[in-house]
Parts: sequence; C-alpha cells; structure tokens
Amino acid sequence: MKKCSDVMTKDLVYSHPDDTVADVAKLMKKEDIGPVLIVDKNNQGKKLVGIVTDRDLAIKVVGEGRDPQKTKVEDVMTVKVITCRADDDVQNAMKSMAQYQLRRIPVVNNDGLLVGIISQADVATRLNEPDKTAEVVREISKN
Repeated sequence: MKKCSDVMTKDLVYSHPDDTVADVAKLMKKEDIGPVLIVDKNNQGKKLVGIVTDRDLAIKVVGEGRDPQKTKVEDVMTVKVITCRADDDVQNAMKSMAQYQLRRIPVVNNDGLLVGIISQADVATRLNEPDKTAEVVREISKN
C-alpha cells in the first residue's frame, strides 16, 4: 500500500491569512492553480490554517462585491480543512476526497504542519489503480 507521502505534491504554493485576496488571485494566476493553502505566518513551520480556492474568490469576493485590494484572505478562507497525514494509507485519503467531494486534500505531519497536497491528478498519475481512481473522480464530481 502506498502512503500519502508517496503520491503527494511537495512543491507547495501558500499564502498567509493577512494577505489580500488580490495577492492570492495574482499568485493563482502566476502559478496556474485553483487552490492556495493558507499557513500561519507566526509559526516556524507551515501550520495549515485554511485554504482559498478560485471558487471562494468568485463567490465570496466578486459575488459579494468586496474590494479585493482590501479584503483579507482570513475573511474568505475555509478554515475547517479536511486533511490527511503523510504516513496515512493513500486509500484513506482517496476515501476522504470522495466522501467530502474534494478535488485536493492537504497533507500534514503529526504536528499539523503542511508537507504536501494530493490532487485528483496526483491520484490519477501516481497510482496504478485506474478503477479506484475512476471511482474517486466519480464521487468527487457528484452534485
């Protein structure tokens, strides 16, 4: 069985709660990504405190008429983030992704520090289990 650490992406893009959503949007564009992980700026490591997606920006900023130059990430980020541990079996991460309809799941160590992220693409390209991968994608994509 593969561990989450075997399939996760380790090259992470993250921001901080007090950054503006305009800064996060620019980061999304520059890195060509939809989610940005939010870590505690005051922590020596990367303590995961939230996540912001391009959908969050569309709904919570644009849709609510907020000023992206003044709105802080902490005002629109999701704080109850479903995660997995680096040493968890990747099948458990896939189950969580399917159960909560997540296209990606952050990976943390035992101290809650961010060490990676697993996306649908990671599952599809790094696991040699097409049936399980297809099942997870189907579950994630349900209404």
